[in-house]
Amino acid sequence: MKIKLTSIMVDDQDKALRFYTGVFGFAKKHEIPVGEYKWLTVVAPERDDLELSLEPNVNPAAKAFQEAMFRQAIPLAAFEVDDIEAEVRRLKAAGVGFTTDVTRMGPVTIAVCSDTCGNLIQLYQPAKGT
Repeated sequence: MKIKLTSIMVDDQDKALRFYTGVFGFAKKHEIPVGEYKWLTVVAPERDDLELSLEPNVNPAAKAFQEAMFRQAIPLAAFEVDDIEAEVRRLKAAGVGFTTDVTRMGPVTIAVCSDTCGNLIQLYQPAKGT
């Protein structure tokens, strides 16, 4: 069994695609029209075997969940980075808002930012040797 695809709900697929590619630096893998919406996935440029689907958040239950998680400051996804200090500086320079600045949390260092599409995203850097 492998994880090949995971999803995150977004309030606007086009805005999400711009953010996840233009700001986070992922690459678009699929953009297939499906009625009013689209099958839209992004991947890390150096690893295209694991896709993140940018799902339209049109389900009222999912929307309520997303909004509650945001209000409670709970990230809905986590992405590993090699140098969290440099990544946070880069993202702040691009206008990304952070709810948690760089913070050491046991064996990882984290920061939490908004993806501008209704979600908080945790960035983390494992401690050296873990």
